Amino acid sequence: MSYELPELPYLYDALEPVIDEETMQIHHDKHHAGYTKKLNAAVANYPELAGTPVEELLENLQELEVSEEDRTAIRQNGGGFLNHQLFFEIMGPEKEVDEELVTEIEEAFGSLEVFKAEFSEVAADRFGSGWAWLVRDQSGDLQVYSTANQDSPHLTGDTPLIGLDVWEHAYYLQYQNERGAYIEGWWEVLKLI
Repeated sequence: MSYELPELPYLYDALEPVIDEETMQIHHDKHHAGYTKKLNAAVANYPELAGTPVEELLENLQELEVSEEDRTAIRQNGGGFLNHQLFFEIMGPEKEVDEELVTEIEEAFGSLEVFKAEFSEVAADRFGSGWAWLVRDQSGDLQVYSTANQDSPHLTGDTPLIGLDVWEHAYYLQYQNERGAYIEGWWEVLKLI
């Protein structure tokens, strides 16, 4: 059983003007598809891993009986697969506010505005390529932090709730070096809050 690229849940141009059609098409059909293909290649020689949820692969990465080369490939491409899956799922052309999550954020951070400011700062401050996250940690608390490259919160047992891709491929065609403008606009297409 191989991992399949999830379909984009909306049209490529559905997030315009915040994220343009060409960026969405390249991001999904090239980048996300590439992580999917390379993840499948990394686990192909291990039939005992067939059907294992990617979250489990990452949470138990150090215990997997695989080569170090494949462990690195699973980390990078499994992370890329899951990170992008969440990223595309939580965006949309219309808001579908998760009131429970909003209440939880307000309780944890004091207000939605404080949360957005902290999250945006973490995203803007990520040096190089990576992600900004709102996660539920193993204690059940909400946290905001950043990871490098395609590292997933699942590597440390945290559950990602909101993830923002701040790799240049996510915004460069439209925003060039203006990561801050991309982050600011992204709140408009984040459908959860």
